[in-house]
Amino acid sequence: MHRTSLGCSLWVVLLLSVLGGILELGGCRSPQEYREEADEVAAEIIDDKQQEALGETEPFTIERPSDILRRRLIEVQQLTYASQASLGTDELEPIPHWPENVLPVETASPDANLAVEPNQPVRLSLTDALQVGAYNSPDYQSRKEQVFQSALALDLTRNSFRNIFTAQADSQVTTDTTGAATVTNVDSGGSVGVTRSLKNGLDISAAMALDLFNLLTQGGGSTLGLSADTSVSLPLLRGAGRHIITEPLTQAERNVVYQMWSFERYKRTFAIGIARDYFSVLRQMDLVTNAREDYRSAIRSARWTRRRADAGRITEVEVDQAVQRELSARNNWISAQEQFNTRRDAFKTSLGLPPDALLELDPNDLAQLRKRSDEIVEQMRDVLQMPAERAPPADAPVELEPVTREGAGPYEIPESLAVRLALEHRRDLQVANGQVYDAQRAVVVAADNLRTGLDLGGRATFSDDDSDGSLGFRGGRYAALLTLDLPLERTRERNDFRNSLISLEQTTRAVQSLEDQIKLSIRDQLRILLESRETVKIQAQRVVVAEKTVRGATLLVEAGRSQIRDLLEAQDALLAAQNQLTAAVVNYRIAELELQGDLGLLDVNEKGLWQEFAPEDIDHDSDEE
Repeated sequence: MHRTSLGCSLWVVLLLSVLGGILELGGCRSPQEYREEADEVAAEIIDDKQQEALGETEPFTIERPSDILRRRLIEVQQLTYASQASLGTDELEPIPHWPENVLPVETASPDANLAVEPNQPVRLSLTDALQVGAYNSPDYQSRKEQVFQSALALDLTRNSFRNIFTAQADSQVTTDTTGAATVTNVDSGGSVGVTRSLKNGLDISAAMALDLFNLLTQGGGSTLGLSADTSVSLPLLRGAGRHIITEPLTQAERNVVYQMWSFERYKRTFAIGIARDYFSVLRQMDLVTNAREDYRSAIRSARWTRRRADAGRITEVEVDQAVQRELSARNNWISAQEQFNTRRDAFKTSLGLPPDALLELDPNDLAQLRKRSDEIVEQMRDVLQMPAERAPPADAPVELEPVTREGAGPYEIPESLAVRLALEHRRDLQVANGQVYDAQRAVVVAADNLRTGLDLGGRATFSDDDSDGSLGFRGGRYAALLTLDLPLERTRERNDFRNSLISLEQTTRAVQSLEDQIKLSIRDQLRILLESRETVKIQAQRVVVAEKTVRGATLLVEAGRSQIRDLLEAQDALLAAQNQLTAAVVNYRIAELELQGDLGLLDVNEKGLWQEFAPEDIDHDSDEE
C-alpha cells in the first residue's frame, strides 16, 4: 500500500520550493548587501570609538580609490607589471561563481591633482609625499584594515547578546521496494527558533518544529505534527555575574580603542619616517650638486696647473696631483649620483609607488632649510671677523665655553616638561596601561573558574494533542535541573589562575619598561636637538673658514708662493664643510619632528598631513626651567 500518491508528493515538494523561493526573495540578501551592511556597522563602531578614544571623529575608510597615484604611474608611464593584480582588485578577471557587485563603488583619489604625463617625472613636495603615502603605502592600508577588522570583531561579540533566529526546512522522499508492494513515504518538516543570552548570564532558547506533510494532509497522522521546546539556564556560582559574562564583550570593546590608539601612533611614526626619507633624498641631491661643482672646480684646477707647468712655473708632480684630484672628484660625483638614485628608489617604495616610476622631489623644501643655514653662515662671518687686537694672547688661560640656549629652537623645551607631556599623550603608553587593567580582569575571570559550579536550568516541551485535530497545545512536559560541579579537579583552572597572575606581572613590567624607554627617548631627542643646533653653528663656521682658505690658497698659488696641494686640500675641506652643514640642517629638522612624535603631539589627519604643536601654548608653570 502506498502511504501517499506520487502526485501528492510532487505537490508537497512543489509547495516547499515555492516557500523556499518566498523566503529567499523576502528574507535573504545579496553578497553586496551583506558587504554594505558590514561596512555600515563597522563605520558606526569606528565613529563611536574615535570619539571615545580620541575625543573627536574624522573620516575613515578602507576603500582604496581606483585612481591612486601608483596605478596612474603604471598606466600612463607604461611601466612593466606582472599581472592585473598590480593595478588593483577592480582590474582582476572574475573567477567562476564570483558574486556580483561585491567591490565598492569607485572613488576619486586625493592625490588625483598630481598630473601624470608620459615620459615626464611627477614632482612631489613633502606635503604631496605625505598624502601619497597615506593612500598608496601597503603597510598604511593594512594598519587601517586592522582597525576595521577589530570593529567587525566587536560586532560579532555583541551579536552573542542579541536575538539569534534560526529557520530550517527539510523534505525526504523514501521508497521501499523490498515488500510485496512498493511503499513511498514523504517526510517534510521544518523548525524555527530563537536564542538569547542576557548579560546577567541567563540563556534562553525556544524552538518550534512541525511535520509539514501531516499538517498539509490534515489527518494523515494522529496529530498535526507541531511541537515546541523552550529552555533556560542560569549560572549561580561559577561563571555567574555580569562582569564574568560580559568579559569577552568588554575586551572586544577595548580592543577597538587600542587599535585606534595604535593607529594614531602609527600615523605619526609613518609621517616622520616619510619626512626623514624625503629629506634624506634631498640631502643626497644636494651632495650631487656639491660633487658636480667640485668636479668642475677640479677640472678647472687641472687645466690651470697644466698651463702653469707648460710655462715652467710649477712641476709635473703638481700637475699629477691636480689630475688625481680631478679623477677623485669625478668618482665622487658618479658615486653621489648613484647613491641618489638608490635612495630615491627606496623612497618610492616607502610611499607604495613602483621604483621604476619617473618621480622627482621638490628641492624648495630643502631650500627653506638652507635659507636658515645661510643666515647662520652670515652670522658666523661676522663672528669670525674679529679684529686682531681683540684676540686673546696665546698664553691666556683657556676657558671652554659651555653650550647655552642661545639660538635654541622652539622645540628645545625643558626636559621635565617634555617627559610630562610624553607620559600624558603617548598612545602606546595608554595601550600598555589599558592592558594592565585587562590583565587584572583576566585574574578575576581565572579566579572565578576555581569556584564551585552551580547551574540552574529548566525546560518546557509542548506538542499538539490528537483529540480533535485542531491546531493548539493543551499540555506540556516540564523539567527543572540543578547541576552541581564540585571543585574536586581544577588542575587546568589552577594553572590558568597562576599564569594570569604572571601575565599581570609581565604587563605591569611592560608599562614600566615602556615608561623608561619613553623617558630615555625624550632625553635623547633633546640632546640630539642641542647637538644638531651646535653642529649647524660649527659647520657654518667651517664653511666660512673653508671659503676663506680657498680664496687665500688660490691667491698664493697664483703668486707662486704656495703649492697646488694646498689649494686642492682647501677645496676638499670646503666640499666636506658644505655637505656636513646640509646634513646638520636636515638632522635638526628631523630631530624636531621626531621629538614631537615621541611627545605624542604631532597630529596627523586622515590624509596623512601633520599639524605641529605650538610650544608657546604649553603650561610651563609646573616645570622647572
